[in-house]
Amino acid sequence: MELHWIDISIVTGYLVLMIVAGSVVAKRAGKNLNSYFLGDNKIPWYALSFSNAGGMFDIAGTMWLVYLAFVYGMKSAFIPWLWPFFNQVFMMIYLAVWLRRSNAMTGAEWMASRFDQHSSGGKMAHMVVVIFSTISIVGFLSYGFVGIGKFADVFLPWGWDPNIYATIITLVTAIYVVQGGLIGVVVTDIIQFLLMTLSAIIIAVIAMSKVSPEMLAAVTPDGWDRLMFGWNLGLDWSGIMESVNSKIEKDGWELFTIFIMMALFKGLWVSMAGPVPTQSLQRIFAAKNPREAALMSGASSVIVALPRYLMIGGLTVLALAFFSPELKAMGPNIDFELILPFAISNYIPVGLMGILLAGMLAAHMSTTSSFLNVTPAYIVNDVYKKYFRPDASDKTYVRMSYIISALLAVISILVGLAIESVDSITRWIVSALWGGYAAANVLKWHWWRFNGHGYFWGMVAGLLFALAMPIVAPDVKALVAYPFILALSLVGCVLGTLLTPAEPDELLKAFYKNVRPWGFWRPIQKLVQADDPSFKSNTDFGRDMLNVLVGIVWQLSIMAAPLALVIKNWTTLIVLLVIAVSGTLFLKVNWYEKLEK
Repeated sequence: MELHWIDISIVTGYLVLMIVAGSVVAKRAGKNLNSYFLGDNKIPWYALSFSNAGGMFDIAGTMWLVYLAFVYGMKSAFIPWLWPFFNQVFMMIYLAVWLRRSNAMTGAEWMASRFDQHSSGGKMAHMVVVIFSTISIVGFLSYGFVGIGKFADVFLPWGWDPNIYATIITLVTAIYVVQGGLIGVVVTDIIQFLLMTLSAIIIAVIAMSKVSPEMLAAVTPDGWDRLMFGWNLGLDWSGIMESVNSKIEKDGWELFTIFIMMALFKGLWVSMAGPVPTQSLQRIFAAKNPREAALMSGASSVIVALPRYLMIGGLTVLALAFFSPELKAMGPNIDFELILPFAISNYIPVGLMGILLAGMLAAHMSTTSSFLNVTPAYIVNDVYKKYFRPDASDKTYVRMSYIISALLAVISILVGLAIESVDSITRWIVSALWGGYAAANVLKWHWWRFNGHGYFWGMVAGLLFALAMPIVAPDVKALVAYPFILALSLVGCVLGTLLTPAEPDELLKAFYKNVRPWGFWRPIQKLVQADDPSFKSNTDFGRDMLNVLVGIVWQLSIMAAPLALVIKNWTTLIVLLVIAVSGTLFLKVNWYEKLEK
């Protein structure tokens, strides 16, 4: 399609603004590693929340969620538990506080507070986190690369290969990330999030004005607009779009109650493990104190859900009403990833089109910038500084961070070129990448005897098994394989721990006294109380778990409400708003008012 010169001017102006914003804060960001990666721990929690939310609001993820909403309707609000989206609830309730108390810069540096870094086990645990974080972030960057390429191919007028567009946009993002560090990322993220929110509102308003409930009912199966479900999914697209039934069969989620139970099981384990070493963890470490880390995590859940699901609902409704014939004509090779660019190209007027395109670019660039900023922290601070140049100057470390950011951008481009679709990389991240992460990272919080050897072998066993599953058993669904991956990882954790010495008592005492986790810490608790009889152990397990339960339902209601609004399901919307308000009041009393001052 051909863009109007007004829209081209808006998009060009946005790209220039991003580079300028990174340049303006470059001097402040380049003082030292703490300034470059954590903003000197002076960034307010609400600014970090907008930045964290911006990093979750990406084009590739939005394409995937639009596919889910198209196929599964209101019930699609449950499916992101696969990631799981409610990990932000766990961080909000207690994990962000525990993490921030460490005063670490990265997840690998945090390991020094839990495992003896002078022992072989501590060094192995440290290195496996660096490797995992690097691989995972390359995976996330490549996932975004595929999405932005498909999106740009529809709108940019030169007829280039989608990968060329994606490469240029990724490199432009790398320019302002390298210059501005975390401060630059946060400043640009806030600008980008405002653009994304405006774009979401525009799409939702257009969809609601053009599509009536009767039009939707004519192109969707019975039950599509209902949030509740029975034992089976109960959505039959026969006579409407036969190929969608094939998609549902391929996903393997027809027994929807079983699917939800398995997704919840996986989600609870992954969430209790804490955040993977990406932008959310960096924002927690960058917060001023533990209280602000918790507030940042809680606000992120709300800030990202409302505009993102307005956009998803709007795109889905427009596609169902007006794009169904084209999708139906694709037959078994239906490509739901084209819904987003179709809706924008056909229903957005001049001027608003430029704002919306800038918002979509912002969604991609915000996510990419966060990942490009966080990974060099692991490589420079946890490898280069620790093992190669411990006495180098701050300028040397910052320059090395520039190089690593640029190199990471190039690697993510090369990996992105080899990926077939957004859906394929999404499934790889959800299943294989996180498959071996949970067990070791749950035990590190809750079992005093767990050591660096157990952490290393648990991570390696789980990750290797997860990566081998598509080769050894290609017909087994990732969610079905997850309990086996978890069990093997737990075996590696326990054997690696019990066959090697425990961590030093002094290290465990310092960790327990500083972080104050609940769990199986009785032997260390006795040692700490022998030294300090006034020390009180953490007895908040029951309250924290109740808050988590309420928080998951609260978050689900906030995510689903915009979908109900856009499809004009007023009864469901009212119920969801009542749940959201009730959950907010409960959490205010039982969580917010009990946060440490």
